[in-house]
Amino acid sequence: MNQGYRVVVDDNYHYMDEDSRWVKGEYATLEEALAVARKMVEGFFESRDRRHTAKQLYDAFTMMGDDPWIESFGGAAEPPERFSAWAYAKEHTKRLCQRGKSKKEKKHDR
Repeated sequence: MNQGYRVVVDDNYHYMDEDSRWVKGEYATLEEALAVARKMVEGFFESRDRRHTAKQLYDAFTMMGDDPWIESFGGAAEPPERFSAWAYAKEHTKRLCQRGKSKKEKKHDR
């Protein structure tokens, strides 16, 4: 691929350790790269206990989760906005916990 977007992954457990950095893949479009980065963040929470609060889930992510970010290469346009895995994780944990509350409320309504 001559140009596109690369998803690079840092390891929150080894914060600031560039030796722990790896490349998830290279993608032709920014949309593809964003989808992969978001899916990586969401994947961290799939096996987590949903009884935790959004803050507890977010804190676990920032301590142990993969931290994907996106860079352009080969002359592809720079992303207009930097993807932040931490910001996305914060939004995602709030959505997860809201869904959990909705399910609990439905059970109480029966």
